[in-house]
Amino acid sequence: MIAHTLAAPDQRHSMDRLSEALLGYRPISITTLIGEKGKDQKSMLEVDPDALAVYATEDADVTWQLYEKLLPLLKESEQESVFYDIEMPTLPALEAMEASGISLDIFALEEFSDKLATEIENASSEIFNASGHEFNLNSPKQLGVVLFEELKLVDKPKKTKTGQYKTDEQTLTSLAGEHSIIRRILDYRMMTKLKSTYVDALPNSVSKKTNRIHTTFHQTATTTGRLASSDPNLQNIPIRTDLGQEIRKAFVPENAKNKILSADYSQIELRIIAAISEDEGMIQAFQKGIDIHSATAAKVYGVEVDAVEPEMRRKAKMVNFGISYGISAFGLAQRLGIPRREAAEIIDNYFNQFPSIRSYIDDTIAFCRENGFVETLSGRRRYLPDIKSSNQTVKNAAERNAINMPIQGTAADLIKIAMANIHQDIISQKLKSRMLLQVHDELVFELAPKEDDVLKGILENRMVYALPSLNEKVPVEIEIGIGKNWLEAH
Repeated sequence: MIAHTLAAPDQRHSMDRLSEALLGYRPISITTLIGEKGKDQKSMLEVDPDALAVYATEDADVTWQLYEKLLPLLKESEQESVFYDIEMPTLPALEAMEASGISLDIFALEEFSDKLATEIENASSEIFNASGHEFNLNSPKQLGVVLFEELKLVDKPKKTKTGQYKTDEQTLTSLAGEHSIIRRILDYRMMTKLKSTYVDALPNSVSKKTNRIHTTFHQTATTTGRLASSDPNLQNIPIRTDLGQEIRKAFVPENAKNKILSADYSQIELRIIAAISEDEGMIQAFQKGIDIHSATAAKVYGVEVDAVEPEMRRKAKMVNFGISYGISAFGLAQRLGIPRREAAEIIDNYFNQFPSIRSYIDDTIAFCRENGFVETLSGRRRYLPDIKSSNQTVKNAAERNAINMPIQGTAADLIKIAMANIHQDIISQKLKSRMLLQVHDELVFELAPKEDDVLKGILENRMVYALPSLNEKVPVEIEIGIGKNWLEAH
């Protein structure tokens, strides 16, 4: 499955699908043995041994046949190095992390759940007072009527294909300045999602055998090489709000002697953009240790770094992160809440000051048109045939993916190489500390007593120098924090 993910990233990679596509053979479905998902589904222990034997041997045979088909595909797509040097060494690290799991302070979550319930009730009351009556806050239809027919927030409100008023997050955010009710509706939605998706649901994921949460990591779920997490998804815990951060407080070591250690790459995607584009201005800012957003703002607004105001820095930060996603003047204007003309001016100034980044974008799109793919510093590829589409919307999306994939994919390769090496170091040095989670550019550990210095030393070496070709151009930095829970460590 991993081999196929590298050879054909945009396709589906399940064993059954690969068997049908590459072998022309449909394997026995597991549902014929144990039934469909639900309360009536059997366990494998209840299946007739003869039927199970046929299923198991077929699985092994199909795997062997797929191996023989995929080996040449790996070579043909020049992905052998990514497969053998990055993905395969990452596998044992992920297996150990899944088996280890992480402890959860259920009492802390219960307290937080009660606090959220009160906050949700307060938000609801304020919304009802502002609208003049109660209504179903979870009904987009009723909310649309309140906002656009009763309060008349805009003259020509946008509608969905079914004729309902649009009340999605993007629409509401763009209306935040029109009425105080919008901010409270967004707060209400954020809090109810936090409560239902994480605060009330996470305790149900605790294993009765280990008293820990065991997420599953996926190496085949993304086209960029990023890892994904499920059952439960621990990579999507929101951390941009104070309330979202509270959830991290519930992730704790299994005993009072241990601590949680968090190691996070510092602005890694921007460092990768600087290295790939070879933009001197950006590289110098990182080499001198200047705050990159302030350095960007200084260049864009033509002032000294010391004269950069907070609002200038905020706008420069949005452009810095938006560039890797092919942000447009319209998109920047929406995110910053500024006129489109001002946004276009900021982007123009940005490219005037960082011309190599403009060249990177143009050259990458041209390369993709000619070769049909883009690749990371490690050689991981993504094929984007839609870059030649006659449909402008489809073509634009492919171009954005072409710009972004080498950056995101290189960050993914970097942390995977680091994880594989850290895992081996922990084993070879017989440490009691354990690697628990990977969340985008962050690694989370359970730190055993008296192992602070040795583990920090491993991280400084393995995370910083995982990709020598990156270090040759920009300094790579990590931030390490230690605490009695994940929030305190991060």
